[in-house]
Amino acid sequence: MILIKNFMKTNRFTTILFAVTLFFCSSCTKDWLNKKPDISLVVPSSLTDFQALLDNTLNAFNSGNSAFGEIGSDNYYLTSTTYATLPANSQNAYIWDLNTYSTGSAPGWSAAYTQVYYANVVLSGLNGVNVSVSNVNEFNNVKGSALFYRGFAYYDMSQIFAKPYDSNTSGTDLGLPLRTIPNLVSNQPRATVAATYAFIINDLKTAINLLPVTPMYKTRPSKPAAYGLLARLYLSMSDYNNAYLYADSCLQLYNTLIPYSTFNLTSSTPIPEYNDEVIFSNVCNDKTFQSSNPIIDSNLYASYNNNDLRKTVFFKLTQGVPHLFGRYTGNTITLFDGLAVDEIFMIRAEAGARLGNLDNAMGDLNTLLATRWAPGTYSPFIAGTSAQTLAIILQERRKELCFRCLRWSDLRRLNKDPNYAITLIRLFNGQTYTLKPNDNRYVYQIPALETLYNSDIIQNPL
Repeated sequence: MILIKNFMKTNRFTTILFAVTLFFCSSCTKDWLNKKPDISLVVPSSLTDFQALLDNTLNAFNSGNSAFGEIGSDNYYLTSTTYATLPANSQNAYIWDLNTYSTGSAPGWSAAYTQVYYANVVLSGLNGVNVSVSNVNEFNNVKGSALFYRGFAYYDMSQIFAKPYDSNTSGTDLGLPLRTIPNLVSNQPRATVAATYAFIINDLKTAINLLPVTPMYKTRPSKPAAYGLLARLYLSMSDYNNAYLYADSCLQLYNTLIPYSTFNLTSSTPIPEYNDEVIFSNVCNDKTFQSSNPIIDSNLYASYNNNDLRKTVFFKLTQGVPHLFGRYTGNTITLFDGLAVDEIFMIRAEAGARLGNLDNAMGDLNTLLATRWAPGTYSPFIAGTSAQTLAIILQERRKELCFRCLRWSDLRRLNKDPNYAITLIRLFNGQTYTLKPNDNRYVYQIPALETLYNSDIIQNPL
């Protein structure tokens, strides 16, 4: 059972939303059809209506993605005072105690399936739209956007609620229930991980041919965004040929990097929202990362050279202790988990290194880092052996993309390589908590409400 949130308060959107929910829930109440008003006036049927649904950026799309992966990652720690203020689910995620959800639900699951539901509303509704020369571009943009949003939602969930992709076991590992029709109540079993990833890939590849190169707003999908998300997906699969291919395709269309020396470090939000590096804006939110709660891991903080401007853009010292500071969301509340040019450069660099293109890989890294250091202070890296080049790129990936809701996925995939697998340790309230490589706790439990209402869902092992 998918729990749908209350959405935008604008009259037009609220009317459409209410009608959509009633329309697609009609099968749940036998007498509803006899009592309903003439919903032909309000049920979304035009491209304008469908675009309005997709532009609900406050409560449906572009927000609400799961922060549980970032909470469980190793870039920060919390004081006991901050920990005590968090919801029980966030507390459990912090110490990797994932036996139950205290509230029986998980925001990352319900928010993602909300996005899937409305994407399916749009895709289903488009079957009744007449396409002509005058509206074909608008039609393609709406359809491509719905497919992209659905793919993004399923990708996000796959990194939290399904096992990491493994080509040897993906055909039997359990993935996600894959929904293609707008149905609020659906007893649907979980597809395999292989089927889940294939579904996402198909959505995104179809979207590429429909979306514009330049979106009207950075909260809307685009062709570079679809290429970029495919690159991210293939990297999580350790499919480096495709990761390189789609990262390169993205950068061929959009590759703007911002010199960090242009940021205003006296501002409480030094990185502007919707800045020129952002390809697609998306955020996740959890009280764990509000304001300056996270204290930065000392080893991570020490890894930045003093001439590396990321050290002062990303972090701020308070009584000698580094806290989280600048974020690509342009605020102090949410974390950016959308797509930006720097991530795509890092994907192409890593994939290139793994494919043996060491000079090109280091060239990508140097191009990026030259914009991060104080002017005139950066000395480019020179490619060494494959192992040396890859080690440098992975270290810089962590430094560049910290608190971008990517570290959990990186830990999951890198744990499969003994050279990069690590055991996470938290020393908290006099106790030591550990998370070993490939532990079952790298896959979160499916919310209790979902297993309660859908008996076909098999729970993840503890």
